Amino acid sequence: MGQAPPGDTCNHDGQGTPFVKAGEFGVSRPVIREWTTRPLQLAKSTDVLVCVVGATSGKVNLGADCAIGRSVAAVRPIYDQLDQGFAYHFLKTQTLRLRGGSQGSAQGVLTRGMLAGLEMPDLPMSEQRRIAAILDKADAIRRKRQEAIGLTEQLLRSTFLELFGDPVTNPRGWPVKLLREIALVTGGLQVTEKRSALPVEVPYLRVANVYRDELNLKEVKLIKVTKQELGRAQLAAGDILIVEGHGNADEIGRAALWDGSITPCVHQNHLIRVSANPEAVHPDYLNAFVNSAAGRRHMQRMGKTTSGLNTISTENVRSMGVLLPPLELQKRFANRICSTRSFLQKQRGIFACSEKLFNCLVQRAFSGQL
Repeated sequence: MGQAPPGDTCNHDGQGTPFVKAGEFGVSRPVIREWTTRPLQLAKSTDVLVCVVGATSGKVNLGADCAIGRSVAAVRPIYDQLDQGFAYHFLKTQTLRLRGGSQGSAQGVLTRGMLAGLEMPDLPMSEQRRIAAILDKADAIRRKRQEAIGLTEQLLRSTFLELFGDPVTNPRGWPVKLLREIALVTGGLQVTEKRSALPVEVPYLRVANVYRDELNLKEVKLIKVTKQELGRAQLAAGDILIVEGHGNADEIGRAALWDGSITPCVHQNHLIRVSANPEAVHPDYLNAFVNSAAGRRHMQRMGKTTSGLNTISTENVRSMGVLLPPLELQKRFANRICSTRSFLQKQRGIFACSEKLFNCLVQRAFSGQL
């Protein structure tokens, strides 16, 4: 288990030994950003590193010759019959399960005993390497899909900046309106057992359905409502859904545009609905602004934390200042991102298939079926 060196021995100038904490975990290897002149606990390049504390607990990286902090554990073979790649993929399948069962923290904490108690398949080295090679190839395919999605999302952000400039500094001097002046902001329906006797059953959206500029509709639950509630809370295509509460402060206020693919459909009270006035602001532009650096800054500044949950209110959302470029320019933005967003949705679908394939291969690999 890692141990943090004294703070005055750490630097960002490359002096001493590379120092890895939870924040330095990368896709498959740590990204070195810090060094220490007094390392207390060292890892090796042949180890497997596991994040054991924090929001990323359970994440696994291949090892590095470095010092490790308290949020990191190094798993090291004590004999030469364990392949690093095999151990890496095995731990990736196990640590998130362990995190889900950990005690005493909403984030999950992995202990030395939990890691040491894992039962690893005892296979010949040649078989371990064969399995690791197959999983490496499948993982590489999955990662390439992720990279394609990331580049497409970057293109969407670049298009916004190209047309409107930095929304934080507003270098083009666009006028600013409060969101309440250009859109209707409303809360959702509370999910309670008392609803079981109500007459109308309809699908409803939850936090799990709304990501940043992305809807996940794989699982949409049902809720019973009155006719009056349905009339008040029914979603319309072009509505923007904003996450009202989340354990991660960076995720409060994330927003996605409702596509109208389920009718009728309502939303629960942990999502805030924004219905844009089309004569003042285009929904595509408003959704992009809410998800921009300026929108995120407003949400994080307004957010309140109670019992580990970060929340915003409908009034917080109404008070957001929105830059208002000419409506024709907003429409040009919407037209430009339409094809890009369609491509992005296809990429996400392909990634979901590759993710499913990879998980199937992993399950077979560690159950003796690969």
